[in-house]
Amino acid sequence: MLKVKRLYTFVIQTFLPVFAMTFAICLFIVLMQFLWRYVEDLVGKGLDISVLAELFLYAAFQLIPMALPLSLLLASLMAFGNLGERLELLAIKASGVSLLKAMRPLIILVAFVCIGAFFFQNEAMPRIQVKLRALLYSIKQKSPELDIPEGSFYSDIPNYSLYVKRKDRDTKMLHDVIIYDTSKGFDNMAVITCDSATMEVSEDKSFLLLSLMKGQQFANFRQADINNTSPGRRNNEFVPYSRENFNRKEVIIPFNTGFDRMDESNLDGTQISKNITQLGHSIDSMSVRLDSVNTQDRKIIGKHTYLTYRNSDTYQKKDSIKHNADIVTKEEIGRINFDSLVHSFSKDEMIQYLGTAASEAENSRFNILETTQKIALQKNLRFHKVEWHQKFVLSFACLIFFFIGAPLGAIIRKGGLGMPVVVSVALFIVYYIINNIGYKMARDGVWESWQGMWLSSFALFPLGVFLTYKAMNDSALFNTEAYGNFFRRLLGLNKKKIYETNESVDESLIPALSTLNANPEVVATLKMRNVETLKDVVKNHEEYGYGTDTIQVVLSILKEKGASFFDVKIRNLDFEEAKNIYKTFLNSFKLATLFYVVGMLYLVIQKILQLDAELFGTIALLGYIVFYIRTFICYFDFYRCIDKKPKKNIGIAVFLSFVCIWAFYRYFKKQMDKDLDNIKE
Repeated sequence: MLKVKRLYTFVIQTFLPVFAMTFAICLFIVLMQFLWRYVEDLVGKGLDISVLAELFLYAAFQLIPMALPLSLLLASLMAFGNLGERLELLAIKASGVSLLKAMRPLIILVAFVCIGAFFFQNEAMPRIQVKLRALLYSIKQKSPELDIPEGSFYSDIPNYSLYVKRKDRDTKMLHDVIIYDTSKGFDNMAVITCDSATMEVSEDKSFLLLSLMKGQQFANFRQADINNTSPGRRNNEFVPYSRENFNRKEVIIPFNTGFDRMDESNLDGTQISKNITQLGHSIDSMSVRLDSVNTQDRKIIGKHTYLTYRNSDTYQKKDSIKHNADIVTKEEIGRINFDSLVHSFSKDEMIQYLGTAASEAENSRFNILETTQKIALQKNLRFHKVEWHQKFVLSFACLIFFFIGAPLGAIIRKGGLGMPVVVSVALFIVYYIINNIGYKMARDGVWESWQGMWLSSFALFPLGVFLTYKAMNDSALFNTEAYGNFFRRLLGLNKKKIYETNESVDESLIPALSTLNANPEVVATLKMRNVETLKDVVKNHEEYGYGTDTIQVVLSILKEKGASFFDVKIRNLDFEEAKNIYKTFLNSFKLATLFYVVGMLYLVIQKILQLDAELFGTIALLGYIVFYIRTFICYFDFYRCIDKKPKKNIGIAVFLSFVCIWAFYRYFKKQMDKDLDNIKE
């Protein structure tokens, strides 16, 4: 008997190399996605190799939470798929070891991986995210590498535009240079032209030093009077300018080409730099502050927003008179009937009053909410809660993906990088979409933070439980016939044996030859045939000239000769059953046509009379869809019953019949009548 400890070692040795390979592949893929996202910020900056290596190192660590669940899913799917494909999983089950017991060492291993992922998220990720964000910001702020092209203007230098007609690569000389200087404003723009120039960068990489030879400089002597709005004066007023000829001129242009790192302490107060303990303290303090702000807002709303007429002097004077009066009449304290008040106004007056109320409500909302710190505080609180839940989501996602991949691999029994990769990528895309939807809902305050962050786990956890249950019970998960029977029962079509093209022979139900009242000559003739010929007679008795009553005799003879019935199939062509399917088809077709006509009439009447009866139209549409599906299930069952394939163009006819089903009634009926008559004959 297989030893348990050896089994555990074997399973772990099968899983670990696959997991290491898939983790490296997944991490590389997500890292390339990161590079593709930020490639525009990296190209042309002249960054050192050490800076790029540091950036990719931080990015690789930061992308582990995305690569780890996918690699666990793919590795478990491939490992158990390989075991199933090599029949090793079958041998394990045959030795009395259940699937869950075979998964036990990997469950423990994955549990340790989940614990490590949690500590990685809590301890290492805050530091990694701070360093990555600071480095990315520094790279984005770095000026691009200076590379002035030939024959076109270069405008990446702030407030300057340079034109170079030709560059000498050997002497690094620039020829026929034009410089537009707008550093003092566009109205004080200076233009410099020269025959040649050289360019150098200062030692601190903060300035460009240009040495210009044999040129001229043109500049406005003073700023034009742009505030004068008189067209005649502005057009006629003379604006003096200066002109300078030079043989050599030095120009200094501010241009920082160095790499300045952002101070990481600027990110210390954000949620990405905190662990669970720090996040909890921040959430508690911000919740207390938010409660105090809400209390203050409620006071302001009650005083200045609702029933603002109570703040007027007239109302307060009347209110004091009422309180001082000895007797208050019922009319004074009676309530106003709001409905009667509304109906007393005309339609135009109601529109005016409602518009005024909506405008005042919007103004009050803006004055109370937008002008306070409440919006920023609520947003910051949501971000902290999202980050707090994110610490736990990764570990739970890893566990879920393992319990999806391992049972699914045991069910499909396909290893390698074919089917497992397709299934894993499809499942991970679904997870990624659901997780992003939940994250954005939680971040924007549409849902509670825990609802949005745990949405993907809530969605995939039932799938993991379902697949584990199916794999442990050796259920046929991909048995299309079982799902077909389920939908047939929903549509009132109980699948019978006759729907099957072939029916296997049960040897225990075959009677002895002596108990049959068979023709002796026929029995003698059949006994002279060999076993293979008799099996062929069972399959194709009509071609040998025998009726269906002879099949029982042939089976009894095969039983006497000790033949195997493993490959013996009986063609089942029951005319009565095919006829019943045909009748069901016609009834379903007529009901589908009825719902179609009713739905079309409803649309026409709704357009003419402008009726608001969407429920009726929905019922007609659902009824049409149900009977349409029921109709063509019967159609294909009919041809499976008679063991014949439908026409080649049947797919086009079925598709077009959904649009106008009534036009195809005679087409399908004529075709099936003909095939049914052939069976009868």
